[in-house]
Amino acid sequence: MGQVTIYLDDESEKSLRAAAASSGVPVSRWIAELIKEKTRTDWPKEVRDLAGAWPDFPDEAELRPDSGPDAPREPL
Repeated sequence: MGQVTIYLDDESEKSLRAAAASSGVPVSRWIAELIKEKTRTDWPKEVRDLAGAWPDFPDEAELRPDSGPDAPREPL
């Protein structure tokens, strides 16, 4: 597991410690979770759970009835 050293001004450190304490986790875990949240490349579970939540939401054909076929793609 990697270690990182950061330098904070006094006010930022105070805010960090208060936020971690109010979350009930150590400062290192609070920072690690923040980094995971800000660098994630997938949708959060709460967002994925919304898929299909609106049964009357129009599909692609209804949203773009006159769009025609997609343009050909360049090969990679």
